[in-house]
Amino acid sequence: MKFVDEASLYVKAGDGGRGCVSFRREPFVPRGGPSGGDGGKGGDVAIVGKKNLISLLDLNYKRVYRAESGKNGGGRNKTGRNGADLLIYVPAGTEVRDETGLLLADIVEEGQTYVAARGGRGGRGNARFVSPVHRVPTEFEEGEKGQERPVLKLELKLLAGIGIIGLPNAGKSTLLSRLTSANPEVGDYPFTTLTPSLGVLIEDDRRLVLADIPGIIEGASKGKGLGLTFLRHIERTRMLLWVIDISSPDVPRDYTTLSTELRLYKEGLAARDRIIVLNKIDLVSPETLAGNEAFFRTQGETVRSVSAAAGYGIDGLKELLAEKGGGRVDG
Repeated sequence: MKFVDEASLYVKAGDGGRGCVSFRREPFVPRGGPSGGDGGKGGDVAIVGKKNLISLLDLNYKRVYRAESGKNGGGRNKTGRNGADLLIYVPAGTEVRDETGLLLADIVEEGQTYVAARGGRGGRGNARFVSPVHRVPTEFEEGEKGQERPVLKLELKLLAGIGIIGLPNAGKSTLLSRLTSANPEVGDYPFTTLTPSLGVLIEDDRRLVLADIPGIIEGASKGKGLGLTFLRHIERTRMLLWVIDISSPDVPRDYTTLSTELRLYKEGLAARDRIIVLNKIDLVSPETLAGNEAFFRTQGETVRSVSAAAGYGIDGLKELLAEKGGGRVDG
């Protein structure tokens, strides 16, 4: 399935129905009073969170949303039917903004609802205008126009407890597949991952959602490479796995690049709780491994060394994630 994390919509709530002008015409009631009913309210347009959705893909195919208008009032004081509300379902983690970028709502839970456009009030029928001095009113009201938003911007930020980040080809996708049941595309070339992938780790009755974020390169915070398109998906994570290819020619430089890009993108991300995962240990000598582990410990980092491809060190990393990552206890 194609992953889409942005959408721009036009939404229009339903107009209120028109009030009715009517007079009773009944046997033995020669001068029946006014009996025009009110118009019905127009339907609202609402954004609703739905957890089993993972993308805004459907909203790229349909961009115009109009709720039903209220029905006109009728004789014999019959109120017109209200227009049906129009519900637009989005994944949990979707931000709703107006055309200026102002945040209107942050949909983070199943069933959470934001009314993006309210339906117009129904107009009053002539029965509403009767008074002791005005017994035969012919006045009525048109229904109010429903609210309209020519531009409603939706932006998805994945809800994951743990984000997996690293430079291209560091082995993030392979690590995700080892830690969870996810099946991301894996390949020995940069930018295999072009969209975020989610997986669920179940360890010691803990359920942790992990997100593999496409590779970060120098300048990503300014939009270089995949840049800003996907960095936002780590904003909500409680903890980050910094995956570093230990067979890289310059491991400390890779570490500095990640730290710099996170700091430049958003203050606080570089300081978020993290585990340094040194990957591809099967490709280096024991001396190289020991030297790099010592370097990261001098930086005050929590370090785990693994080979995602061969499966080395994965069980220990799972245990550490269950201990540090929080998550829901099943049952």
